[in-house]
Amino acid sequence: MERRLILAIATLAVLALGTQILVWVFAPREAVPAFVGPPRSDYSLTGFSIDALDAQGQHSFSVAGPRLVRRAEDGSIFVDAPKYTIIDNGAHVWNGTSDSAWVNKNGTLMKLEGKVDMHRQPGPGTSPAQLLTSDLTVTSPGKGQALSSAQGKTMQTAAPATITEPGRVVRGTGLQADLGLKTLQLLSDVHWTLLPSDHAQHD
Repeated sequence: MERRLILAIATLAVLALGTQILVWVFAPREAVPAFVGPPRSDYSLTGFSIDALDAQGQHSFSVAGPRLVRRAEDGSIFVDAPKYTIIDNGAHVWNGTSDSAWVNKNGTLMKLEGKVDMHRQPGPGTSPAQLLTSDLTVTSPGKGQALSSAQGKTMQTAAPATITEPGRVVRGTGLQADLGLKTLQLLSDVHWTLLPSDHAQHD
């Protein structure tokens, strides 16, 4: 009798162990979440300078700064404290600075982030000008696009902007500029200040 009882207990123990093993094997597993971290970079540069060409092989803009990081996923670059030179369709030179900048792989889109301070250099028939704003987006024609007066570089921002030229200061909110058509528009809350002629001459 004792032998049968021991055998029955042993059989039940084996069945219980087997059941636990089957539950462990076939129980659904929770998926382990993939690690999500900052974008991986191909490389970084310090004390760099880059010249970008447009679709026709002409100089489009230059960027220099203390540090550049190239993003591996899409080939875009991030720049700290950039100093840049942009040449518009009339060959006028704009020099400027911003807190940071992002440029896409093809060099057709540049986002100037934070405080933006741009200066148009004077030339024959062109007066100097200063543009103060923030978060300015600059676009250029892409590869294969014909460069015409209607397809030139553009600048736009939704932030407040101040334009200073000899004899006037114009302030407003939101800006759209077509450097091919040579048009610049402040979108709302526009206010003009006319400066004395002697102030204009000294500027």
